[in-house]
Amino acid sequence: MTVAKVIRYRVKPGLADENERLIHDVFAELAVEKPEGLRYATFRLADDVSFLHVALIEGEVNPLFESAAFGAFQSQIGDRVIDGPDSMDVTLVGSYRFLTS
Repeated sequence: MTVAKVIRYRVKPGLADENERLIHDVFAELAVEKPEGLRYATFRLADDVSFLHVALIEGEVNPLFESAAFGAFQSQIGDRVIDGPDSMDVTLVGSYRFLTS
C-alpha cells in the first residue's frame, strides 16, 4: 500500500538557503543509495521561505528514516522554522505525468 504525505513549513528569514542546502544533501544521498519504495520531491514556494515536501512511500518503513542526510536535515528543523512542519497524509485524486519516472 502506498502512503502519500505532504509536509509544509516556513523557515525563519535568512535560513531558507541553509534549509535548501540540507535538502540538496538528502537528494544527493538518495541518488547514491537509490532506496526502493520512495518517490520524493521538495519545492521552495514563491515567498522564498516556505517549503513543500511530497513523499510517496511504498511499504511499512519510510526509507527517509534510514537516511543520514535526512536525519541531519531533521535534527535542527525546530531551530529553522517559524511555523510547521505540518504533515498530513493525502489521497491522490488525479495527476498528469506527475508521478512518472
